[in-house]
Amino acid sequence: MKKLDASRIYMFMGFMTSLANATMFTTYAIYQVVALGFNPLQLLLVGMVLEVTVLLFEGVTGVVADTYSRKASVIVGMFVLGAGFVLEGSAMWLGDGSTAMSAFVWLLMAQVVFGIGFTFVSGADSAWMVDEVGEERAGRVFLKAKRVGLIGTLLGIGLSVAISTVGYNLPYIAGGLMYLALGAFLIVYMKETNFARPEKTEGRFSHFRSMKETWVTGARTIRGNRILLMILIVTLFSGAASEGYDRLWQAFIIGDIGFPAAIGFNMATWFGLIALASTLLSLAAVWAAEKRLDKISERFARRSLIVLTAARVLGIAGLALSPNFAYALAAVLLIEVIMALTGPVYDTWLNLNIESRSRATVLSMLSQSDALGQTGGGPFVGWIGSRLSVRASLLASAALLVPILAVFARARGRQTGFSADKQNIA
Repeated sequence: MKKLDASRIYMFMGFMTSLANATMFTTYAIYQVVALGFNPLQLLLVGMVLEVTVLLFEGVTGVVADTYSRKASVIVGMFVLGAGFVLEGSAMWLGDGSTAMSAFVWLLMAQVVFGIGFTFVSGADSAWMVDEVGEERAGRVFLKAKRVGLIGTLLGIGLSVAISTVGYNLPYIAGGLMYLALGAFLIVYMKETNFARPEKTEGRFSHFRSMKETWVTGARTIRGNRILLMILIVTLFSGAASEGYDRLWQAFIIGDIGFPAAIGFNMATWFGLIALASTLLSLAAVWAAEKRLDKISERFARRSLIVLTAARVLGIAGLALSPNFAYALAAVLLIEVIMALTGPVYDTWLNLNIESRSRATVLSMLSQSDALGQTGGGPFVGWIGSRLSVRASLLASAALLVPILAVFARARGRQTGFSADKQNIA
């Protein structure tokens, strides 16, 4: 299979995962807050269990991807993710119906399965794509995949609203089945032509030694690369900040802001409209960025991240201080557009500073740092919310992003030998 085909497969993965995620997560708050009756503490505990699972398994699965096969890691991850989401949607049925706690326990178990599946895919998918299409084309492929993924998101929003009117848990069932179907598709069509498997070590424990050597190589790569050490700090604070916003913004609108009484839409429709508006705006923003960017340099990516992070701080703080629905809606739309632009730029910056032989392992280690930040940040933000208010929790999330600006500023003008060799990309 040609390298161009690899980019198409990566974009199809982006489309399908975005379709499935939008189907599940557009109305997830209605399922968890309204149908299951979870409070903010329970919502953050769900996130904490997920992130602890990622923290424990991310390093192992990343090494598997770099030692054996990135393709196999991605495919296994898709099937495990699908099983986890189906289990999450089934939590309402598996509970005995007399208490919310039984459904809560099933939901926590689903987070463990979901988390393990995520770690198999995390890092392995982008590492596979970069190796197959080449580092010089990776930035543009990331942007195209994001744009195609936003189209999948648009379709998923409509599916989520429609399916949730039948059953609040059904979007999770549908999304899980999509992941299972994607795994089956990748078995047939995904190829791996440029992966260089490390030489096997002789002996009884050769596989474990090989995995250990790959992990050590990844750790040395981060330790010896000043930029990667800074990125490690970025992911730590970004993870801590994102947990509060991701888990609480819909609950904040439901409980603290409310929807316009003059418009008789139900909650599912409102969240569908918000998701639709944010996706259309994000699609336009990513399309505009893609039209202007052919090859993204390390310096441009870093500067862009400074601006995007500052805007994200203002957006989350603006949401927390919103006096009514109109202000809250504007803040949410701003944040979602910023996140849509940040993802591909951040992925490009990462991959420009990582060597191919340990790419998946290093990406997994950075994902562990993100999980560690979310594991610590979630309870901290939740504690603030329980003592003060959800508004205070969102303000804390915005404050946790501020140190990232200092890290990006310090990274300016600093380049490792590895990234310096790539300035012909600019």
